[in-house]
Amino acid sequence: MAEPRKVAIVHDWLVGGGAELVVEQLHKLYPDAPIYTSYATDEWRRRLDGKVVTGWLQHFGKLRKFIPFLRIWWFEHLDLSGYDLVISSSGNGEAFGVKVPQNTLHVNYCHSPTHFYWRHYDQYLAHPGFGVFDPLARLGLRLLVGPLRRWDLRASKRPDYFIANSSHIRDDIKRYYDRDSTVIFPPVDVDRFTGPDEGGVARQGFVNVGRQQPYKRNDIIVRVCSQLNLSLTMIGSGPDNEKLKRLAGPSVIFVSKAEADDQAVARYMRSAEAFIFASHEDFGVTPVEAMAAGTPVIAYKAGGALDYVEPGKTGEFFDEQTPESLLAALKSFKPKRYDPAVIRNEVVKFSAEAFRRQFSDFIAKLLVKQGEH
Repeated sequence: MAEPRKVAIVHDWLVGGGAELVVEQLHKLYPDAPIYTSYATDEWRRRLDGKVVTGWLQHFGKLRKFIPFLRIWWFEHLDLSGYDLVISSSGNGEAFGVKVPQNTLHVNYCHSPTHFYWRHYDQYLAHPGFGVFDPLARLGLRLLVGPLRRWDLRASKRPDYFIANSSHIRDDIKRYYDRDSTVIFPPVDVDRFTGPDEGGVARQGFVNVGRQQPYKRNDIIVRVCSQLNLSLTMIGSGPDNEKLKRLAGPSVIFVSKAEADDQAVARYMRSAEAFIFASHEDFGVTPVEAMAAGTPVIAYKAGGALDYVEPGKTGEFFDEQTPESLLAALKSFKPKRYDPAVIRNEVVKFSAEAFRRQFSDFIAKLLVKQGEH
């Protein structure tokens, strides 16, 4: 198998989430590669074995979110000379805009074209998510979206190849950038959830896990389960938490992130009748984690869910992000129809091992192809 002699990894920022898990697996594939990023927490520096390289943007802390032009400047001025292969990992950031030498292969793993420039611009304009600073954020977005979109389009021509994290993102890359891409699903820690069902006890109620933000539309889940008096456990925290609690009836309980460690979340997953997912996500890791626990997923029919929810086998869809649509799906849902073992078998293709194998095979083919020219 062809191997690059010198590799660099570039990522938007390292603070936590599914995108960082991709970087972690890339680090396992290329343990000697430096990882350039605009900002990194101490935890991620440790997890990546001290390979993280930051610059002056590190000193901006949380202010980094508000300075896209400075981030653009920093990434564009990275010195990546001497590398045979540069792997950029980006989604809602600027890492894919790095400039590499003429003979350097640049592959981008794309989590999504930047949401607030493209697909979700109107949604961000309505709900910027900055609390009392929302009016200022709206003004800034309106003023800056034009030049930022133009830069984003220029930057999209720089990678030699794109990898998309889902079929949905492959379509968005084509739609917004007019570039082709190959789908390689992101790594999911499926082994963490594949324990036995909870002591043979019958599954009861529904569960949702994740950060509680407006765009995830958890309000639909809480409203419908309250209306039908269905047991629902909402695990997580976030800016929508208090609103969701006000909407909730007595059948809904909330468990904060601090109250549920990894093992507890896995137990909740394994004991639920189904995982309900109302968000339009680029991929969506938590539904796949639920499937690893043998739990079917009831999902909004859009985004990454189209790659893993198979009606009648791994879950069901509801067609619209409305209470009425979810209510109809829940009324027709029959949990005994699903075999946990069958559902678990479907998640093997989302494992970290599958990601590393597919990614290394993809790079090897590109290097062979490059060597032929």
